[in-house]
Amino acid sequence: MATLQKIRSKGPLLVIVIGFALFAFIATDAWRVFEPHQNQRNAGVVDGKKISAQEFQNMVEEYTRVQELLYGNRISDDALTQMRDGVWQSYVTYELVKKEADKLGLTVTEDEIKQMIQEGTSPLLNNTPFVNPQTGMFDRALMDNFATQGNPEQVSLIMNFVEKNLKQSLLVSKYQALVMNALISNPVSAQNSFDGRTNETDLLLAVLPYSSVADSTITISQSDIKDLYNKRKEQFKNLVETRNIQYIDYVVTPSEADRKATLDDVTASSEELKDATAEDYASVIRSSRSTIPFVNIPMTKNAFPGDIANRIDSAKVGEVFGPFYSQNDDSYNAFKIISKQMAPDSVEFRQMQVMAATIDATKKLSDSIATALRNGADFAELAKKYNQTGASQWISSRMYEGQQLDMNSMKLINALNNLEVKGVENIDLGQFNVVVQVVGRKAMTEKYKMAVVKVPVKFSDETYNEAYNKINQFLAANQNYDDLVKNAEDNGYRLLSREGFRSDEHVVGGVSGSNEALRWVFEADPKSVSPLYSCGRENDHLMIVALTGINEEGYIPVSQVSDVLRAEIMRDKKAEQLIAKFASVKTFDEAKALTGVKSDSIKHVSFAVPAFVSMTASSEPALSAAATQVEVDQLSKPVKGNGGVYVFQPYNKTKLEGEYDEKGEEDALFNMNQNMASRFINDLYQKGEVKDLRYLFF
Repeated sequence: MATLQKIRSKGPLLVIVIGFALFAFIATDAWRVFEPHQNQRNAGVVDGKKISAQEFQNMVEEYTRVQELLYGNRISDDALTQMRDGVWQSYVTYELVKKEADKLGLTVTEDEIKQMIQEGTSPLLNNTPFVNPQTGMFDRALMDNFATQGNPEQVSLIMNFVEKNLKQSLLVSKYQALVMNALISNPVSAQNSFDGRTNETDLLLAVLPYSSVADSTITISQSDIKDLYNKRKEQFKNLVETRNIQYIDYVVTPSEADRKATLDDVTASSEELKDATAEDYASVIRSSRSTIPFVNIPMTKNAFPGDIANRIDSAKVGEVFGPFYSQNDDSYNAFKIISKQMAPDSVEFRQMQVMAATIDATKKLSDSIATALRNGADFAELAKKYNQTGASQWISSRMYEGQQLDMNSMKLINALNNLEVKGVENIDLGQFNVVVQVVGRKAMTEKYKMAVVKVPVKFSDETYNEAYNKINQFLAANQNYDDLVKNAEDNGYRLLSREGFRSDEHVVGGVSGSNEALRWVFEADPKSVSPLYSCGRENDHLMIVALTGINEEGYIPVSQVSDVLRAEIMRDKKAEQLIAKFASVKTFDEAKALTGVKSDSIKHVSFAVPAFVSMTASSEPALSAAATQVEVDQLSKPVKGNGGVYVFQPYNKTKLEGEYDEKGEEDALFNMNQNMASRFINDLYQKGEVKDLRYLFF
């Protein structure tokens, strides 16, 4: 259990690496299958292999059990979404790579996993739970201690989980290494890379911006658009089916009556705080519906929200400050400083757990241990007598401030805040006692024990019902798509648009809890209008969705990308005219004299970094490349850029200081090639015809 506690103390998230991708596995909620999809039981398809919704949920639940054992975290909606995405992505990646690995005879054996763990140096091990928080590296001793001291059932579950994921990770890593090693660097590329970074050019620049040619003078035919589409066709490909939607996302907000009611409640709670005693504070804060629970320990200002902390110096001990309004979180607030003291920000202490056959025996034994320590007994020797290490550890304010603390934790923290160095206290924690001794104290600072009432302004049921009825009446009168678009603004509703909406975005318009609306989007017919959905973290969003179009998987029709193509053709035809204007110039002065030309100078142009031209507010990689080929005092040929057509004349070339390191340059190129090669998963994804149907169930 001690080892499990160490693992829990490292952080809130267990991370598993599948190849090069990092996936977060957090937690899950109960399994649900929605009634409309009883005949559709697959959560997805990978290269023809179907995974049922139940199989996928089983995978999710495996991560859930491990997560709960290691960290015991409360599951948020966002964490749940991340976990499901992580499980899905790791499954897809492994299945796609495994098929390719099988063709090559590439495998991972049990002996390889054992050797990896024995050596303890593989980067994949740093993504297991057994990482030393001081070094950030895999700690074999931590894993061995857990395996020998932990609960056998927990050990079996977690170790099987770790070994299975290491096996999958190593297979993906092997396959990735094969792909990456197919791309090699060489001395010629290394020299070019070094020169491109260290050779710089200062130049005089003249530009004819594209804006100098009126769009109306350019003729673009449908054949022009079609020809460019055929050249760029691979750029206009939907890997998955998407939707175009328009939607109303109406946010319900509190009325003035709701605000007054909140202020009245906070005022009443602040009156109760005035006369409250030590026994009353927890119940007063709880009944006030404050978002800040009462914690019966002294804390630094950092423990409190900024709008509270900034007012502490203006308040007096024993008096109530407020009520006051905070715009930061739209809340009404009041607080009372119960006490103020100087206390250490960090405390080094030792502890010994004491438990005997009965409560009385436990108290008697712990009292005797505490007395012995006060009389000068050696803590480590005494701890060893009871099979404990007695090792010291540090605790700082930031480790517990802002956390949910139980009564036992507060007892311990209060003792540590108040004990002097070498001070000893016997703390009764119910089922057992803990004897603590303070070894060191650092950074004395002011700490405050406070009762805080912070109540955000919420809308009432009456306000919500009024908003709901109003938008529902609007929907009833405008169930036709054209009517919805025509009348939304006149009725006070803003119509938002979104193209290329994917099912793996999980929610509509970034609004949590809009899963049902998303399902409707992927089942509806074009020009349909949805029912009214109530969603949002606090059911504060009222949403209506209209489906405006379906983008099938595959090549996007030319009609949908014609505007993009037209803009590129427009630029190219303008460039032809502007290049012709520069054709007759022989000197830079002649170029500057042309009508419409803008001129300036630019320094430090190198091949490695695209030049930025302020005259056209554009990044110009073509200009950077051309500058390396023109000698000083020579006029360049016209260069077609992103913001216009340029001619330039270098007036200075310099070489930055730095020694050429061929191996270093080749290593840098190899790393760059690795990043390019890592994109292989995209090709496997397309080849595998992956279908993500999770939205039907989760």
